[in-house]
Amino acid sequence: MTDAIAYAIIALLLFQAVWRIPAALRGQSRERSLWGAFAALAVAWLLRTDLGRAVIDGLGVVDLATLLKHVITIAGICVLLRYVTAVDGDGAASDPAVLRRVRVTAAVHRIATRASLATVLVMAAVFFLVLDRTHTESPYFMARHAGEVGLALYMGLFYLYTAVAAAVCAYQWGGSARRARRWTLRTGLTMMAVAMALAVLYAVVRTAYCALITVRTVSAHVISVQENITDTMLYLVFLLWAVGAIAPATQALVDRRRAKRALTALYPLWRELALAVPSVILRAPSNVLPGHGFSAPLNRARDLMRLSPPPSLRLERYVTEISDVQRTLSHYASPGLYERATALADRQGHPEDAARAVADAYWIRSALAAMAAGSAAHSAPVDVPPADDDFDVQVERYVRTRAAFGRTDPDTARALLQSNVTV
Repeated sequence: MTDAIAYAIIALLLFQAVWRIPAALRGQSRERSLWGAFAALAVAWLLRTDLGRAVIDGLGVVDLATLLKHVITIAGICVLLRYVTAVDGDGAASDPAVLRRVRVTAAVHRIATRASLATVLVMAAVFFLVLDRTHTESPYFMARHAGEVGLALYMGLFYLYTAVAAAVCAYQWGGSARRARRWTLRTGLTMMAVAMALAVLYAVVRTAYCALITVRTVSAHVISVQENITDTMLYLVFLLWAVGAIAPATQALVDRRRAKRALTALYPLWRELALAVPSVILRAPSNVLPGHGFSAPLNRARDLMRLSPPPSLRLERYVTEISDVQRTLSHYASPGLYERATALADRQGHPEDAARAVADAYWIRSALAAMAAGSAAHSAPVDVPPADDDFDVQVERYVRTRAAFGRTDPDTARALLQSNVTV
């Protein structure tokens, strides 16, 4: 039963690691750190199983699986702290509470990174030079070395490192959970914070037990009860953490898919505007095999299926560049153009959001026509559609505008440029 639970935890950790391989390969530091933490801790858990121990025991060094398990766990904790330090960095400058947490975590990470090698070296020295590894009567590592001062030093170092790291993670994820707007993210972060708080309790209980068996002998019943209780705590720690980590990852996947859908919807409008005003475009649209019938879908696929940057950043770039093109076109728009486009949308009987999209689309079509006709640019913009401050609202507005843009009539758009003409 014990190994069955361990294998379930290993499966969860490996699932998380495999899921994050694409992000790790793209070289994103945060995702690479989290992937490393999941992979390292999965290996550490494998060394707790009979199979893992049997493989390492074949090397002929008694308890080597235990030492490797602890060393790999420390490595996993170190890269996990790196992830936790980076995850809130983007919002730190605008949020004093976040900045304070990030500073605490960063300080702990710097200390933990420097201390990890020293901790591992001291533990290895105690393991090979101090612990008496000739006793193999008990199946439990701590029970086999009960009464040895070296055990208190070895396990004390390990549990101190673990407890401090877990406390920092609980502190960071707890604060992030309170600030999370979406319930899925809030639930996942809460589960992860609770898991880390339980890990601190686990380290305290194990440290107290280690101190106890160093100074006095306990019965086999006490040993068994203690191992069962602390193993259960450890199972809960990793189950809560691994399952909780799925929620933020799932939300990230949902956000990624939403960004991809928005990119796909905005692409026709962005491409037309990018080709019309290339001077404000960071990366020009693809133009492979121009003139061929299949060039349009080929270029569309090439632009939309790029692996880098991620969809969310490309969506921000699309929205920014569409807005920049509008500002450029506003130097060619005739006075009152947006007012006339809005009146046209109202006369066509569109509801509020649709009417705004039609007005935006006609304004763009008219301004493009003016620029293409060689109209002189104004020294300052004389007419421009009102902007939205909220990014999500702006994305939805541009998506509706793109849909309306395809239905605009070029002759009507050109007629709107005349201030004395009612269309």
